[in-house]
Amino acid sequence: MAQQLIVGDSVDILKNRQDTVPPPRRAVARDSTSTGITAMVQAMADDSNRMDKKNNIAYFYGNAKVKYESFELTADYIMVDYDKNLLFASGLVDHNGKYRGRPIFKDGAEAPISVDSVYYNFESRKGRTFNVFTEMDGSSMQAEEVKRNEYGEQSIRHGFYSTCNLPYPHTHFGFRISRAIVTDKLVVAGPSYIEFENVPVPFPQLPFGFFPKTNKRSSGFLFPSFGEDYTRGFFARDGGWYFAINDYWDTEVRGTWYTKGSWEANTRVRYKKNYKYDGGFTLRYASTNNGVEGSANYTTNKDFNITWNHSQRQEANPGTSFTASVNVGTGSYFQNTAAGGSYNYEQISRRNMNSSIAYGKVFADGKLNFTSSFSHRQDISSGTLYLQLPTFALNATSFNPFDSKDRVGEQKWYQRINMGYSMQGSNTINTTESELFKSGSLQKFQNGIQQNIPINLSLNVMQYFQFNTSVNYTERWYLQSVRRWRENTPGGFEMRTDTVRGFNRAYDYSMSSGFSTKVYSMGQFNKGKVAAIRHVITPSVNLNYRPDFSDPKYGFYRNYIDASGVEQKYSIFEGAVYGGPGAGRSFGIGFSVDNNVEAKVRTKSDTANAFKKIPILQGLTFSGNYNMVADSFKLSNISMSGRTALFDQKLGLNFNGTFDPYSIDPATGRRVNRFAIKDGSLARLTNFGISTSFSFNPKAAQSRNDNLNELDQQRPNMTPEQQQELSRISSDPNAFVDFNIPWNVAASFNFQYSKSGLNANYTSTININGDLNVTPKWKVQYNSGYDFIQKKISLTQLSIYRDLHCWDMSFSWIPFGMYRSYTFNIKVKASILQDLKLNKRNDYYNSF
Repeated sequence: MAQQLIVGDSVDILKNRQDTVPPPRRAVARDSTSTGITAMVQAMADDSNRMDKKNNIAYFYGNAKVKYESFELTADYIMVDYDKNLLFASGLVDHNGKYRGRPIFKDGAEAPISVDSVYYNFESRKGRTFNVFTEMDGSSMQAEEVKRNEYGEQSIRHGFYSTCNLPYPHTHFGFRISRAIVTDKLVVAGPSYIEFENVPVPFPQLPFGFFPKTNKRSSGFLFPSFGEDYTRGFFARDGGWYFAINDYWDTEVRGTWYTKGSWEANTRVRYKKNYKYDGGFTLRYASTNNGVEGSANYTTNKDFNITWNHSQRQEANPGTSFTASVNVGTGSYFQNTAAGGSYNYEQISRRNMNSSIAYGKVFADGKLNFTSSFSHRQDISSGTLYLQLPTFALNATSFNPFDSKDRVGEQKWYQRINMGYSMQGSNTINTTESELFKSGSLQKFQNGIQQNIPINLSLNVMQYFQFNTSVNYTERWYLQSVRRWRENTPGGFEMRTDTVRGFNRAYDYSMSSGFSTKVYSMGQFNKGKVAAIRHVITPSVNLNYRPDFSDPKYGFYRNYIDASGVEQKYSIFEGAVYGGPGAGRSFGIGFSVDNNVEAKVRTKSDTANAFKKIPILQGLTFSGNYNMVADSFKLSNISMSGRTALFDQKLGLNFNGTFDPYSIDPATGRRVNRFAIKDGSLARLTNFGISTSFSFNPKAAQSRNDNLNELDQQRPNMTPEQQQELSRISSDPNAFVDFNIPWNVAASFNFQYSKSGLNANYTSTININGDLNVTPKWKVQYNSGYDFIQKKISLTQLSIYRDLHCWDMSFSWIPFGMYRSYTFNIKVKASILQDLKLNKRNDYYNSF
């Protein structure tokens, strides 16, 4: 081949000069006397150079560089013939027989091009290159021979277009092009055919091709993935079209078709304004058939889901922020569509959806902060909706009203008094999906404004105690209140509740004073592995008071006669967005005790006095309150929470619980005003929960954490899609698949217990997930679990990955259950994850 002949010539020249190469030095040669060369030719080399004055030819060796006008070239061997206005460049063969130092050149703003060898004429600006390699727009073009004329047009012979960025791709998919002409705006190709894994597929073959060549994104077809779903049949998933609208907007329209009649459609729009804002939104709609067509249980479900995310760069408008994170739709969308065909267990089993659109502004030299938001919370299992349309808050920074800017010396006790102010407003509604858009729903909105003024004083007392006292005043404004009454109907007396429109003012205040300190205890041991154990106890106690705002003089409570003829008291602010003043006088003692236990153990290090600290209890807190003026049940429930870590911090444990100090009636299960200790027990455990997770391969967890920590630092510069992907990876251990980790097995366990009366409820689940490298390029991923109470296996999924360098191939299989299915994908690697420098990702998230 021509390429081999030219490389051979250049190699022969170098072999003949091996004994005459002078010592390494740097040289610069310039010549502008030739009539063909209209500008100065700048040339230099790291190794050596030689000038043939008789023939007016310069030779440069070792990382040589040539620059002529906008043309730049780097190679290990360059020859410049000034009489013929000709340049030749190539690499050289090292002592291992490897060809290195290939020429790399660029002309103007074009992308750099790597070749085996190149001829270039300065006068005609024509070039001829051999074995060319260049990257463009996430793909690469290679050719055995390329000629270029003075107009910038290129003629390609035996070219290859591929998504692989290796000069000699070992695994790739691409097009073989026999001949082509490339200009600034278009590519005209001759006969072309697909090549898969170095295997040509000549049928079908494109006899002729005409492709526009632009410097912007182009619209195109989105290839679907294929598989079978147990309930909906065979499918072609996520096929559609990509619309490149302009440099700031793009759109994807995709559809999924099932052989049993179900279908899904979605539209995804993304936008970005550099250094100002970015975001995107999706609209998904699904028609899902369940059962056998023609049978009594055959149904068709119509579901939709809308998401929107928006973020604004802080530097675009300092002091002002605007963000949006919206996720609304029918609660059955994720279950009926298997989370949009992703079979994502987290989304399928999700029980709520949340949305928020927020605006914020800081003004008055940073002393005032205003925020406003629209939010929604949706309980999927019950079909209920909670909307805030809108809510706002105005907060002032705390200040010391009795302090002076001209103060000299330390603050006096009264100068430490600190005061703050905050105001919140809200307009909310609690309803259901079916009732939201019916007439009269606007009348169900509840609104109000709440203002809060806290006053605090903190002092050090007797060196070891921290004294805190506070007064808190809260005022609420409402435009509605409630009235209860009993109506005599033909069926008997029935309770009625009316909403009365009009302005109402409610206020309350409370006071609290208390002390806190820290108690240290240390136990030291001269023998054994444990050198010392330290226990830190942080007790605190406070005296709190609140008046009885149900007293008639306040007017916040009223009376009614219930169905039994007994007079009952109720608050006219029941169900209000900020509630109302509490009933009953409170004069109590609050208390809490926090414990921290840490051990110091001797290590096997050769260093003298080498110790290591091991946390035993990183926190164990008990808290409660005793109301001295209450008629009954003066002691509140005792709350407990704590955490610890075992096996050198590899196994984390979190636990919490609630203890009821009172007994229950064994017949009715109701609490009675009698301490449980009188019945032989200190307290009744009414709630308890424990959760833990463990990775049997610490390197896998460490690798995942290190990558996520590194990516967290890049979060401010990420696109919304990248931020969303990072959030998903952070919450889903299986979403990050690292081929550098040969295996991983991780497990998590969750246990919950509750017993408020006679009956106890339990939940106990275990989840196991991990992956295994069968070969350096094949990985198997698995996820499963077991519910000990329901006695059944949770969603089980098996995935197989094949690393194809610039492509991904994956097979996912759910072998049993209502989401039984399999999916096969073969796609170009998502550029978003290449930007994030992650090795792989779950196939179900790949939308590229």
